[in-house]
Amino acid sequence: MKPRHLVMMSLGSAIGAGLFVGSGAGVQAAGPAVLISYVVAGLIVIFVMRALGELVAADPNPGAFSHYAGRAMGPAAAFAVGALWWIQLCLVVAAEATAAAQIAVSYVPSIPQWVIALAIMVIFTAINLTTSGSFGEFEFWFSLIKVAFVTLFLVLGAAYLFGWTPAEPPAAVFTDGFMPTGLPGVAAGLLVVAFAFGGIEIVAVAAAETANPSRSVTQAIKTIVWRILFLYIGSVAIIVLVLDWKDERLSESPFVAVLDTAGLPAVASLLAAVIVIALLSSMNANIYGASRMAFSMSERKMLPAGLGRTTKRGVPMAAVLATSAFGFVAVALNYFWAAEVLGILLNVVGSTLIVTWVVTLVSQIIIRRRAEAAGDELPLRMWLFPWLSYATLAGIAMIIVLGLTVESVRIQILGTLVFTAGLYGIGCLVTRKRKI
Repeated sequence: MKPRHLVMMSLGSAIGAGLFVGSGAGVQAAGPAVLISYVVAGLIVIFVMRALGELVAADPNPGAFSHYAGRAMGPAAAFAVGALWWIQLCLVVAAEATAAAQIAVSYVPSIPQWVIALAIMVIFTAINLTTSGSFGEFEFWFSLIKVAFVTLFLVLGAAYLFGWTPAEPPAAVFTDGFMPTGLPGVAAGLLVVAFAFGGIEIVAVAAAETANPSRSVTQAIKTIVWRILFLYIGSVAIIVLVLDWKDERLSESPFVAVLDTAGLPAVASLLAAVIVIALLSSMNANIYGASRMAFSMSERKMLPAGLGRTTKRGVPMAAVLATSAFGFVAVALNYFWAAEVLGILLNVVGSTLIVTWVVTLVSQIIIRRRAEAAGDELPLRMWLFPWLSYATLAGIAMIIVLGLTVESVRIQILGTLVFTAGLYGIGCLVTRKRKI
């Protein structure tokens, strides 16, 4: 793949269900104060990505943070974080297929949601069985469409607030105050927001398949994070300024609801289709990233050898099919519980991302100290090391502590920690006497 593919794939993976659907769930949890959640999570993501970029630029590997965890903390840690991230992305793929089908069914109500979800999974599994170069070009144009859409949404939303659209601008904002659900609401919103930023780390996995990995990932890390932060916070600011935090439409499609409110139903109808494209683009990138993680773990003898085999075109077919498998399970779940599936998937994923962030930072601190002791030059360096790395870990700890004060979030966090500990135990058994 080319550097432009890498940059746009990272944008494409991160701008998906978390923004187009999950942002509505975040607003419902925290009200307008969800902006605090986005700023906090956004800054943490920027610092985590810089730390990850330092590792990738020095040592590109499709195992990414799993590979670095192995170097820093041993093979069992490598297995735990790799398996957790792979499972997490399998859930994200299912969430995005569900979200896209949920929107598409409004255009073709005669077709059941589960049928649309099934068609989506079949088509995008097939796309991921092509060569990485073809996949990269496909994802480049898909991602470009969604970035253009988010930019257009920002322009139209601002036009409405200034009174330049057919509908009257809102007479008042924040009618229930800025923080109607208090700090517990902000804490509950943080995990949903964490999911929203998930996917950007795929740049670390994809870098290994670019022509000049070190240069490509350095360029990507320096550009994509700030762009995504601007697009995310800008979009959510428009949503909370236009829609009441108790508006039921937030749980369906907040972007379409904003445009309807602005008196632009034709544009809303057209852009709803673009949202489907955006979700599919993100899902496409996540199938790619998760399959490469499974491939890397197989090569390191952590998963069955079959997942490490490739076709003549260099595609890990078995890893792609294994990654897509849960998406097909979600199709069945759509058949029985179409309305509930998306919310469950969104909540589960947020807490798993926090584990990935913590492991990335700990790995960066350990490996950076070793590099400095050995006198190695690094192509990309973490800012203000080691203090910013520690401060970022403290910020994540704050999210965890706040989350533990909310019952529904506490269950997710504790469940994820238990699950991660279980994976670490399995990793101890799987990787005995093996070096990473």
